[in-house]
Amino acid sequence: MKLDMRTKTENFSVQQHIIASIRDLINLKNLEPGDKLPSERMLSEKFEVSRGNVREAIQKLEFYGLLESIPQSGTFVANIGVIAMNGMIEDILGLEDPDFKSLVETRILLELKTVRLAALRRSPDDLEKMRTTLDAYNKKVLNGEDAVQEDLLFHLAIAKASGNSSMNTFMLTITPEIITNFEKYHVCDKTLDQKVIKEHEEIFNAIKDQNPQLAKQKMKEHFSELYKYCYNV
Repeated sequence: MKLDMRTKTENFSVQQHIIASIRDLINLKNLEPGDKLPSERMLSEKFEVSRGNVREAIQKLEFYGLLESIPQSGTFVANIGVIAMNGMIEDILGLEDPDFKSLVETRILLELKTVRLAALRRSPDDLEKMRTTLDAYNKKVLNGEDAVQEDLLFHLAIAKASGNSSMNTFMLTITPEIITNFEKYHVCDKTLDQKVIKEHEEIFNAIKDQNPQLAKQKMKEHFSELYKYCYNV
């Protein structure tokens, strides 16, 4: 698995442009609740962006309850008044792109939840994927190579094992930006990589043994350096 290394700032700017354009389209066409939007392909051509960008913007508007996508049918305006929709979209467009420290803090809060849920809900397939990412991380560390991406892939595997699609989506959203800024902000000391191998194994074993309390505790211990970075402790 490879992560999209485009920065979150770039993605944020494109999403804001598409969301504003969808709002203008709804107003121009006088679309009402239940009316269908043009296809992703047509929107991507109209807005001169990729279909992937359009899909991400639509998913964001779905998250806020403004659009509804129906498989095999398309994307529709949700059951909300035009004035309320315009107001909510203005609020969405006014959201700031979070700074790096905020992203790391969000990651900590999310992962203390996802690791607990993963311990309760993990499947054999989830464990296999976690094991694969751990082995890839360990191999790179032992070879003296950079393993930041493999580290975060392990954490993404935990998020997926939590069975909570919203938390998994949030993790997928913030992870590329975290990867691109880890070294820039000197968040973690690479001399601790060998220690991280042990911490990863302890987290994995707690999830494997379906011990949510221990899994959460081991994740907190694993995040000791991130706590120092975020809270200056």
